[in-house]
Amino acid sequence: MSGTRSTGEQVHRAGRLTPTEIAEVLALARTAGDTDGADPLDEHVLLRLRDERAPATHLLTRADDDTLTGYAHLDTSAPASGIGAELVVHPAYRRRGIGRALAREMVAAATGPLRAWAHGDHPSAAALAVDLGFLRARVLWQLRRPLTAPLDPPRLPDGVALRAFRPGQDDDAWLALNARAFADHPEQGRWTAEDLRVRLGEPWFDPAGFLLAVESATGRLLGFHWTKVHEREGSARIGEVYVLGVEPSAHGGGLGRALTTAGLAYLREQRGLDRVMLYVDESNTGAVALYERIGFVRSSAHVNYHLG
Repeated sequence: MSGTRSTGEQVHRAGRLTPTEIAEVLALARTAGDTDGADPLDEHVLLRLRDERAPATHLLTRADDDTLTGYAHLDTSAPASGIGAELVVHPAYRRRGIGRALAREMVAAATGPLRAWAHGDHPSAAALAVDLGFLRARVLWQLRRPLTAPLDPPRLPDGVALRAFRPGQDDDAWLALNARAFADHPEQGRWTAEDLRVRLGEPWFDPAGFLLAVESATGRLLGFHWTKVHEREGSARIGEVYVLGVEPSAHGGGLGRALTTAGLAYLREQRGLDRVMLYVDESNTGAVALYERIGFVRSSAHVNYHLG
């Protein structure tokens, strides 16, 4: 295994993972996700695992037979503004102190304030956070809706039309709109051309499911609904409201609702799905209210803990 042994008795630290180690981490995350009902590593971490250029610290624990029992990821790309951290322990090796050892090593390895996600809001994660001095700072809800339930047709404002995203042509305009729509969001509003490029290259990307609302007279982008389809062997397919945003000057005209229902109709009628999910900040009461009016209900919670 690459890296050096850390001060933690069971924890090994690495600046880069080998392809074999990456495969082990992905298998561990799938096992934990199937057991817990919530994936322990978010999309950002999974993308960075495959990117050799992405600065990160990897923490690993192993059993005597070399089985990977735990993993923690620290995103060290911007330490001054916060180090993103995520942690997972194999279900068969829990209650042995592995999670605590990984968490303590996360704190020791951090060179800036820590921002750690607990996906699923498990009581054990909350207890560990309190013990180590982390503060509960942000809650992200996962909402779900059956697509078999009645769905209102999208009602676009006058002078607005829908079309599909055109990779290579709409990139810059979309990035500018995304930055305006999510100016106060700690992650989404900071997307770069590289962030977009990586996702456009993912196997799940479907330009027909990336809907843009444009001003008919000028072609100006006013909003978007980027859908995603999750397909995992052994699990039912589910759609996602991946990112939905509206030009701030176009708020209040019903465009957000129209974009939402248009994307849901696409997932149901073009992709043949019967359920959909989305993530929304608990504090974004306007968006929560919109989604609840369309029939979404809370499914689970994901908590971000801060230290430093």
